[in-house]
Amino acid sequence: MWTIIAWVVVGGIAGWIASKIMGTDASMGIPANIIVGVIGAFLAGFLLSLVTDADITGPSFDIGSFIASIVGACLLLFIVGKVTGRR
Repeated sequence: MWTIIAWVVVGGIAGWIASKIMGTDASMGIPANIIVGVIGAFLAGFLLSLVTDADITGPSFDIGSFIASIVGACLLLFIVGKVTGRR
């Protein structure tokens, strides 16, 4: 239960920071920030596992994984912006 709450909180913060970086914060709400942050964390973990031998299956949390989730959320927002034709 606490793991899910941590995913939601960290995902929300990562999604919010990514939306500020990418300039999409005005069009996003709290649920969208959470979804973008969580999906961005999965995306970053997947891409890092392809490039490195990083173990992404563990529930550990550190500053590196938080930064990776922000980068993954920015990448997700960039891809969505290109697909939908938005800035």
